Amino acid sequence: MKRNLSNIEVKKQKWNRELNSIIENKLPYFCMDFFVGIAMRTSLLTQINYARDLYIFFHFLVNKVNYFYGKDILNLTLDDMNALESKDLEYYLKFLNYYVLNGNERTNDSRGKARKLSAVRSMLSYFYKNNKLPENVGLKVSSPKIPEKPIVRLEANEIEEILNLSEAKEKFSSLFQDKYNIHTSKRDYAIIALLLGTGIRVSECTNLDINDVDFKNNAFNIIRKGGNNVILYFSNEVKDALIGYLPERDKRLLKADRINEENAFFISLQNTRLTPRAVENIVKKYSKLVNPLKNVSPHKLRSTFGTEMYKKTKDIYVVAEVLGHKDVNTTKKHYAAISEDIKMNAAKSVTLRNNNK
Repeated sequence: MKRNLSNIEVKKQKWNRELNSIIENKLPYFCMDFFVGIAMRTSLLTQINYARDLYIFFHFLVNKVNYFYGKDILNLTLDDMNALESKDLEYYLKFLNYYVLNGNERTNDSRGKARKLSAVRSMLSYFYKNNKLPENVGLKVSSPKIPEKPIVRLEANEIEEILNLSEAKEKFSSLFQDKYNIHTSKRDYAIIALLLGTGIRVSECTNLDINDVDFKNNAFNIIRKGGNNVILYFSNEVKDALIGYLPERDKRLLKADRINEENAFFISLQNTRLTPRAVENIVKKYSKLVNPLKNVSPHKLRSTFGTEMYKKTKDIYVVAEVLGHKDVNTTKKHYAAISEDIKMNAAKSVTLRNNNK
């Protein structure tokens, strides 16, 4: 009897298919060795990101670099990689500021450029260590300096305002916008409540499937950044928001005759899985109405959740575990200011004399 696959296994199969499709159809043949080599020490999602980033790099080479110009990406060889110079990688970083790929305009900040350079470095390092390249030219190029971002969080009144605003059907000055939001208000409210109430990443939110959520135990499954499957929990307030959205979701899919084929928990008006960019736009749309001066992203809602949890638990290790930080120092770095407040209040609570005498 054939065993039914779990939801996590189905997702991993889908990601494997996506990874193999990119490797086989968009990358030079020698890249297969690289992905086989890193398979045991990197997650599927990391490998997919590497594959996407390497495709951009090879696209750059055959379109912008003299030695590679006009060549077919699929026919590039390791001998071609021998011709790489450090100035080519520096040019690549400049190219990433703005480029067009498959008809779409793209840009990268320092963080995006650093990540894409890291993918190229990892590939070159792998072949250098395995004696397939005589030199690792990636070591000659400095990674872009990533500026420290100020930690932006929502204040208590802003949390309440953004929730109230996303839940309301009439919220904009434009009648057209209000008509549009009649169809999205329950979904948007559920998304913002989930992000604020659990601190999950935007990719974890959009990867959430309908079968991942257990309303009986207020729990849900997600696959973390490193590929680990974890169970997280949500409050009754978040539960009500999620349940309130489901009839709208099911009605739309039923009307489009897709009720049995779309597993995504959050769907677009086109009845497809929402993208991370779409969720970012949803968050920005409401946060700008609450406080135009704050640049609030889904990650800022994550920081807001972490702040509130740390204030209530005063346990940095619990916060690190819930947020999925592998290194607790990452958590400490983000919540150092709150930690100082806690230490200050704790010090003030220590008395040296009994003042009740």
